[in-house]
Amino acid sequence: MDQVNRVLLGKPRQVKLAFTCLIAGGHLLLEDVPGVGKTTLAHALAASFALDFQRVQFTSDLLPSDIIGVSVYERETGQFRFHPGPIFTGLLLADEINRATPKTQSALLEAMAESQVTVDGQTHVLSQPFFVVATQNPLDLAGTFPLPDSQLDRFMLRVSLDYPDAAAERALLTGSDRRDLLAQLTPQLDAQSLGQLSSQAQAVTASSALLDYLQALLAASRRHADVRVGLSPRAGLALLGAARSWALLSGRQYVLPEDIQAVFVPLAAHRLVPTRGASGDSLARQLLADVAVD
Repeated sequence: MDQVNRVLLGKPRQVKLAFTCLIAGGHLLLEDVPGVGKTTLAHALAASFALDFQRVQFTSDLLPSDIIGVSVYERETGQFRFHPGPIFTGLLLADEINRATPKTQSALLEAMAESQVTVDGQTHVLSQPFFVVATQNPLDLAGTFPLPDSQLDRFMLRVSLDYPDAAAERALLTGSDRRDLLAQLTPQLDAQSLGQLSSQAQAVTASSALLDYLQALLAASRRHADVRVGLSPRAGLALLGAARSWALLSGRQYVLPEDIQAVFVPLAAHRLVPTRGASGDSLARQLLADVAVD
């Protein structure tokens, strides 16, 4: 995390959330305006964990086969041979994912849920780990296709980087070019070490009282007057997994309510469907304020 924070200045919380998502086996949605470091964060994560990296620029003419791959007939053998697409990688950066059509967006669903893709009736298993970092601009919505709820639910966390503070921006202006810094990054862990971290995170203790608090948050989201669709059981599992990873990154082998609170808004906001004008972020914060820790 120290290495990534030297490249993405002034964003230690967002970097920790990205690590949390990766260790918990989820996928990350970065939603922010252009130029704040979304691509830089993805590159730095891949370099720090020695992950194969592929970037796909999502556009309206992008086809599912451009991501998954295609079977090509070979005259010499008389058979079709599958040519893998960029999805066969460790970290896939899906840049401006909401600019692709729903058909192309849905090409990621099976991969994100089951770490495999099916082409011409044949199932192809993806490499492990498989981590999707998707970006989208929340303001420039002309010509975009909003992600459906089922697709949003595949992203464990949605994170905004925001503008840097004055000190971080000054360091950015006077420091080295980010591309040069990315080229200098060295792997700190490998895929096997990442797998070990994920196993350690799953073993982090969550007490009965902690689970009571987690379930109270889920229940409150489902009965809130301003929420049309609350958090699902799958969201509850993701919340527990993210809280365990956050606790592990904080140097503990047990989950505290503060761990759940740290990841709750990035995990819940994009899953809550409001009944009227309130945003998912404000609803998630309200749920945290309303549900007491016993």
